[in-house]
Amino acid sequence: MRWLIADLAALVLPVAVVVAVRAAVSLAAQPVIDVTIKDHRFTPSEIHVKAGQPVELNIKNEDPLAEEFDLTALKIEKVIGGGQQGTVHIRPPDAGRYPFMGEYHPDTAKGVVIAQ
Repeated sequence: MRWLIADLAALVLPVAVVVAVRAAVSLAAQPVIDVTIKDHRFTPSEIHVKAGQPVELNIKNEDPLAEEFDLTALKIEKVIGGGQQGTVHIRPPDAGRYPFMGEYHPDTAKGVVIAQ
């Protein structure tokens, strides 16, 4: 019985190490894109990402009023106070166009994430 447990551990441990290393590399390789909110507009308003790869958005709100980053298609909402910064993590998207907006100023705060 001890040999069976040792054999299983010898098989499982390397797989667990490979999975952990891949996860760490994936997080380290995750691109970071800076986005600014100013005058109730997102800059850049068109964000290009690689399909199937996670991405992090660092959003800086230079307006005095709060704004909510709303990317409904990917189920992401984040309120960023006036003069504050926030981070949004986008899980690996499929190829496509994903519109986002500022919930508090939807007429001017608009943009799109394009995954290719």
